[in-house]
Amino acid sequence: MNIELRQLRYFLAVAEEMHFGRAANKLHMTQPPLSQAIQVLEENIGAQLFIRTTRSIALTAAGLALIPEAKKILQQAVALPQLVQRAAAGEIGELSLAFISIADYSILPPFLRQFRHHHKDVRIELREATSNVQLELLEKSEVDAGLLIPPIPPKLSEILNYQKVLSEPLILAVPEIFSSRKNSQYLSTYADLPLIIFPRKIAPSLHDTILGCFRTEGLTPAIAQEAIQMQTIIGLVSAGMGIALVPQSVSNLIRPGVVYYPMPNLNARVEIGIAWRKENTSPVLKSFLDLLKN
Repeated sequence: MNIELRQLRYFLAVAEEMHFGRAANKLHMTQPPLSQAIQVLEENIGAQLFIRTTRSIALTAAGLALIPEAKKILQQAVALPQLVQRAAAGEIGELSLAFISIADYSILPPFLRQFRHHHKDVRIELREATSNVQLELLEKSEVDAGLLIPPIPPKLSEILNYQKVLSEPLILAVPEIFSSRKNSQYLSTYADLPLIIFPRKIAPSLHDTILGCFRTEGLTPAIAQEAIQMQTIIGLVSAGMGIALVPQSVSNLIRPGVVYYPMPNLNARVEIGIAWRKENTSPVLKSFLDLLKN
């Protein structure tokens, strides 16, 4: 079947005028080629569209069924160039984005709001995952990009790009029942309390930075519990299970029974960045990456 848009326009003109001569005038053509085009269309479709007599024409059931579909096809054809142009500009399409839990307290909400404001027709699929899981997803091309904690393993550096997005200090989360101690901004003040921390396998750099803070103070913490979700870590602090060193933005997570303290004597920071496959040329991804650069 080889149906041309021109044939559909001819058909609709005849259907609207119900007269081949008037339709031909409307189309700025003569009647014979118009009649021939309709006959070819009927042959391609395999059904008669008009009942013709010497004095009049009428639409068949097939012709009546074709009218709304022909209009729809022609409307889509008119909109097609703009649709393609918007897709090329990253204004429509899909973006699958993985993110670590701490990004939800800092960079993710404002970036999503800004991106949605300028890209209302982009469908965003969000997936919360730890950094190690995100690296696996990126390696398998199961997400477009991931907000994670570096570094990128050497074996993946050849296929992944990485861009720093945020660096923030670590702060101390203390159970409220122990928050009245003097010198609350020093780890040594809570040396008797166990530590709640991320497992090293999901965020090696963060895990090592946290333990490095204790080494700087000449302390060796007793690890009471490991948890992969920031909400869980803060929940355990709230329950009096121990202390935790968390990114500053986590203080936005208000939980009864937890007090946050800065640690000005320690220059400990955590970095969050975005990683994506070098081969990924998605215009939508490019638009999101451009937003993160600004």
